[in-house]
Amino acid sequence: MRTRTKVLLGIATGVVVVGAAAVIGGPVVYAGLVNGSADAAPSLAPTGGATLDAADADGRWTATGGSYAGYRVHEVLRGQDVTVTGRTEDVDASATVADGTLRGATVTVRVASITTPESARDAYFRTQALDTDRFPTATFRVTEPVDVRAALAGTDRDVTLRGELTVHGVTKAVSTDAQLGVDRSGHVQVAGSVPVTFADYGVDAPDLGFVKVDGSGAVEFSLELAR
Repeated sequence: MRTRTKVLLGIATGVVVVGAAAVIGGPVVYAGLVNGSADAAPSLAPTGGATLDAADADGRWTATGGSYAGYRVHEVLRGQDVTVTGRTEDVDASATVADGTLRGATVTVRVASITTPESARDAYFRTQALDTDRFPTATFRVTEPVDVRAALAGTDRDVTLRGELTVHGVTKAVSTDAQLGVDRSGHVQVAGSVPVTFADYGVDAPDLGFVKVDGSGAVEFSLELAR
């Protein structure tokens, strides 16, 4: 997703900047604080049994308020496992449905707007890791049709989205498992994550001795779409 998945790296990298806090407060305490502030993985909100007939779903859908994207990355800080998540609601998305099939979709994320509870991490991410001045957005584009009739009917929410993810100016073919459902207001919700290997997008995972970030992470998204 805006998948400025690079965000993943940037945030992870930001942990490096926050290393001093870990030294002062202790790695165990710091790890507990960071893990405690990590966001839950995106998931569909309760639908209350809401469904949508395939014929009524035809048309163009766009993102509404409440949609967000971001990243999730794992790191080891002085022997402590830490999970870092970043989020932004600065997301544009559109999807086209015809005859019960998702014909195409595009999600664009403004990477520089992704934030975590630590401003120093965010600054490192924008300048050193992802160079958001040159690459301000990340994009996920669905390129293969997807049958969404079962999801709209509430029978099977699981869908596989295949397409292209562009991060840090690099585009790669990707596939992601997601969930799709209809909420009480008749909006269509889509939630999932795209696995990302940083090196594939020209991003180096931080390794500063006291903190080491995994070479892979995930770009996460939760979209609420309306016509």
